[in-house]
Amino acid sequence: MSQYHAIVIGAGFTGVAIAHDLALRGFRVTVVERGPIANGTSGRTHGLLHSGARYAVNDQESAIECIQENQILRLIVPDAIEPNGGLFIAVDESDLEYREKFIQGCEECKIPIRELTPKEALRIEPNLNPKLLTAFTVPDGTFDPLRLALAFAATAKSNGAVFHLYTDVVDLLTDGQGNIKGVKAWNRAADKRFEIEGDIVVNATGAWVGQITSMAGIRVPIAPTPGVMVAYDKRLTQRAINRLNKPGDGDIVLPQRRMMVVGTTSFSIEDPDYVPVLPDHVALMIERGSELIPALRQTKERGAYMATRPLIGSGAPGRSISRTFKAYDHKETDNVEGLVTITGGKATTLRLMAEKTVDLVCKKLGVNVPCTTAETPLISYRKFFIN
Repeated sequence: MSQYHAIVIGAGFTGVAIAHDLALRGFRVTVVERGPIANGTSGRTHGLLHSGARYAVNDQESAIECIQENQILRLIVPDAIEPNGGLFIAVDESDLEYREKFIQGCEECKIPIRELTPKEALRIEPNLNPKLLTAFTVPDGTFDPLRLALAFAATAKSNGAVFHLYTDVVDLLTDGQGNIKGVKAWNRAADKRFEIEGDIVVNATGAWVGQITSMAGIRVPIAPTPGVMVAYDKRLTQRAINRLNKPGDGDIVLPQRRMMVVGTTSFSIEDPDYVPVLPDHVALMIERGSELIPALRQTKERGAYMATRPLIGSGAPGRSISRTFKAYDHKETDNVEGLVTITGGKATTLRLMAEKTVDLVCKKLGVNVPCTTAETPLISYRKFFIN
């Protein structure tokens, strides 16, 4: 087994999945995270386990990734997932015009769907808009964001990964020639500053990847694209409900435990550390969400929050950017050795993102160990807190 030391910056979905994969392949792994597990975007997702149907018409690469990873996650981390399924529903003629494209896209992406009559759909979900015109079943699900992240982190930790939480990366260590050999860290809880040296640094900080690469004088084409979500204090459906149309604002309503969550908007920002929860976005969520489930208008709002998607691209509207991901070897792109960046993607594809990133790390270091995360069940999320 390799004795290489990999430093992972970020303990969101991608970072903990990378730590898990690296540990299984024999690496010594250190994870540095400025907050707790799932501190940033990962802890603020609406928790939809995508079937891929949302992207089957306009972004089939992402759709295929989602349906394949959906099936894998159900097997390896069942205690973080509610396999409740989902519906795509049409409530007006514009939605109905999307029907044939949706059927064709799902067929091409091998996403199993079944069309229901309005009566059938209302029988299984009585709170749907009674004016719906058609509906399709899809293999969506929901997941608990913290439990999902902690299950990967716990398994990585059980295989030797070390986690430095509440610890900022304040700079990158270089070898004097601009190549990366580690990180300078600051544990804010203990007010302790220290350095960690390693053979490779993996930047898995999501919408913040640009802040890390800028420490090496590198720019990555990342577009931090936040969206606002609103939670309501009553569970009105058992399934995730999607609008049968191209992706738009407020077109997903899903159950999370005893709540309903409506999401999401999409807009651009410069600073991912400051994202306002805009009142007009909150109002838009209830307006659009109630088109799918009218009873939301009589349901008490529990809270409004936001998450910032790390989309690949710059200067383009968020919904026009692909939802797939890219791993950058900065030796190839910027002639800086020792640093790899992963960005883009979705929560549903965290395991695949990790696999491709660790494949790249192994290739760079000459490690010939295959990925086994698709066949390796994760241990309980509770065990992350057990020494």
